[in-house]
Amino acid sequence: MAKVFDSITDDLQDFIAAQHLFFVATAPLSETGHINLSPKGLDTFRILSPSRVAYLDLTGSGNETSAHLQENGRITFLFCAFQGSPLILRLYGRGQTVLPESADWIVLSALFPEIPGARQIIVADIDRVQTSCGLGIPLYEHQTDRDNLIQWALKKGEGGLQDYWYEKNRVSIDGLPTPIGDEI
Repeated sequence: MAKVFDSITDDLQDFIAAQHLFFVATAPLSETGHINLSPKGLDTFRILSPSRVAYLDLTGSGNETSAHLQENGRITFLFCAFQGSPLILRLYGRGQTVLPESADWIVLSALFPEIPGARQIIVADIDRVQTSCGLGIPLYEHQTDRDNLIQWALKKGEGGLQDYWYEKNRVSIDGLPTPIGDEI
């Protein structure tokens, strides 16, 4: 049975801290637009307060989350217990994109490890916290984090990343602009 909380409790904060993987979901307002669901890892999620979270967003093949947040702000995070007791945790809220040029970047980026290819930080104010049983989630054992994305970003270099963002990250797959598109 689902349980709803007003904020992220201490127990749920501990659960989040133990996870190696989380998912981010956003959607455009258009009924024909594509819903985006992205897996994230590499120690990129932080709890700023019981009702505010952030994650370091790394360069990817698209920039749907940022485009959707700019259009409507809606965001959902999903955490699943792949080890130990079963649990699914969803954090619902409204988010925004923080770019390296922002004054907030200096404070927020200090909360994360330096990871090549970091392009933005997504910050979300959480207005609903919900758990469910997770009894259907399989057990998996975490082996290690992959470094492929980091190696790719290092090989690209700063100039190559800027070119990539310009080519691949300025608009969503539905043609919505992203904040990165405004900055390049």
